[in-house]
Amino acid sequence: MGRFYCFGRWGTFRMGFRRNIVRVVSMVPSWTETLLKAGVQVVGRTRFCIHPPKQITNIPIVGGTKDVSWDLVVDLKPDLVLLDQEENPLEMAEECPVPYLATHVHSLASLQKELARLGEHFENPQLMEMSVEALDLVEAAPLKWDLQKIPGFLEWVRPPGKSYDEVLYLIWKKPWMSVSRETYIGSVLEKLGARVAEFPEGEKYPVVELEDFKNAFYLFSSEPFPFQKKIGDLKALDIDGAIVNGESYSWFGVRSIEFLKEAYLQK
Repeated sequence: MGRFYCFGRWGTFRMGFRRNIVRVVSMVPSWTETLLKAGVQVVGRTRFCIHPPKQITNIPIVGGTKDVSWDLVVDLKPDLVLLDQEENPLEMAEECPVPYLATHVHSLASLQKELARLGEHFENPQLMEMSVEALDLVEAAPLKWDLQKIPGFLEWVRPPGKSYDEVLYLIWKKPWMSVSRETYIGSVLEKLGARVAEFPEGEKYPVVELEDFKNAFYLFSSEPFPFQKKIGDLKALDIDGAIVNGESYSWFGVRSIEFLKEAYLQK
């Protein structure tokens, strides 16, 4: 029995088949890890899909999150290509030659809904259970933020020498780029009790100047920009800050759920 997928401006109608979905090409690193943990057969991935390491090595690479070889995808004969609106460009959905499903994860609440949707499409109880765990986190009261016990902490740029009103989470350098409350990372930070620096509505990943946020404690993500490898340059800036594990904060799905569950256990 056929089924149409419609995602507004995210692609045209695509005809899929409501049979058991067996073979999946995932263009979203965090979904790749989550699907593999749930026992879904992932037959194609991006070069950024690196978890879980033991399961990923034999899965063919078909491109990156922003580029793809559709010839390679078609050769794999997938039942479905999995995309996400925050991870992949619109053109990838528009050009996809096989049935696709596009999620849109931009908060913990949307993660819960998308996990439930994937669980339904794949008829997968493990994904449904993850959606229940995500719902528990959505409904849980925020933790109390403590700069001396930062979840996902890797290394100090310089320990805090005073109290701070908010945090500025940095994902890129040249230019400096941050995240707003409207992003998944922002949602995770707020659940951990942090007050995220304010930006105008609609600015999800704003370009910033560090000197404009003197009352913010700087959190430098280990990815996508490799801030930990540039720790010497950061220390030379004479600022208080810390390097945090970017995968923990930004990889929605099973990794993020486990990260937040551990944070609540440690409270």
